[in-house]
Amino acid sequence: MKAHAETFEITTRGKGTYEITDEVAQIVRASGVQTGLVTVLVQHTSASLVLFENADPSARRDLELFFERLVPEDSRGFVHTAEGADDSPSHIRMALTRSGESIPVAGGRMALGTWQGIFVFEHRRSLHRRRLAVSVIGV
Repeated sequence: MKAHAETFEITTRGKGTYEITDEVAQIVRASGVQTGLVTVLVQHTSASLVLFENADPSARRDLELFFERLVPEDSRGFVHTAEGADDSPSHIRMALTRSGESIPVAGGRMALGTWQGIFVFEHRRSLHRRRLAVSVIGV
């Protein structure tokens, strides 16, 4: 059994989806694991991870717009606003998605579907450095 762990950071430019599939694939290759599992965690409470369509950016734009309507920033009902109007909405959007993903590894590669990619879903308006922890286990 092998175990391999790495972290990396990405810079987001505000709300949106940022693909990290290639970065995670590189870590899987470096691990030497042929059959196993890769787990990815975004170590923040105002950004999340999603497995999503990676061929047509309009699908991701629809997701982003849906979350804008689902958890609007202009709601007067939020109490946690210490860092601005996007503070509480960003945490709620994260809770409605996921902070981690686990993906099977087969043949030394992630077993993602044809149009699947791994994305950091940034919920804050301003630029942020997001740290991701990746763990690969298997044989």
